[in-house]
Amino acid sequence: MRSLFEWVDALPSSIALRESLNAYPTMLTIHVVSMCLFAGLIAFWDMRLVGLTLKKVPVSNIPTRLFPWALTGYGVNLITGGLLLYSQPMRYYGNFYFWAKMALMLVAGINMFWFHYATYKSVQAWDEGREIPLNARLAGVVSLVLWAAVVITGRMMAYSGLMPGWWNNLNIGA
Repeated sequence: MRSLFEWVDALPSSIALRESLNAYPTMLTIHVVSMCLFAGLIAFWDMRLVGLTLKKVPVSNIPTRLFPWALTGYGVNLITGGLLLYSQPMRYYGNFYFWAKMALMLVAGINMFWFHYATYKSVQAWDEGREIPLNARLAGVVSLVLWAAVVITGRMMAYSGLMPGWWNNLNIGA
C-alpha cells in the first residue's frame, strides 16, 4: 500500500498540484463547502428520521427534495477529497485520522445502504400516520454519529502531532 502512495506522490501531476500556490487551498475550500452542503442535508434527513425536525413533512417527500442537492455535495466532496489525497498522498498515508475517516465513511455507507434497501421500503406506511420504525430511527442516529465523526476526523487530519501514541508506535508514517 505504501508503495502505491509513494508512486502517486512522485507523479508530475501530483507534484504540480502540491507545488501550486492556489490549487491546494482552493480544493480544500471547495471540499469544506461541499461537505457542509452534504452533511447539513444529511443531518436534516437523519433528524427527521429520529423525530427531531420537519415533523409535518412526510418522510417520503424529504429524499425527493434533498437528495439531488445532497448528491451534488457528496459528488463534489468526493472529487475534491480525491484531489487533496492525490496532491499529498504521503502526508495522509501515515495519518491515523485519515484512515479513521476512511473507515467511518465506509461504515456510514453501509448504514446508508442497509437503511435504503431494508428499512426504507416501507416508507409509505410511515406517511400514513404510523410511527417511524425503530430501525429507521436507529439508522438516523447511527448516521448522525458517523457523519459527525467523519467531519471531526477530517478536521483532525491537519494535526499530525496529535496522533494516538499506539499509532505512532506502529511506525506507519516512517
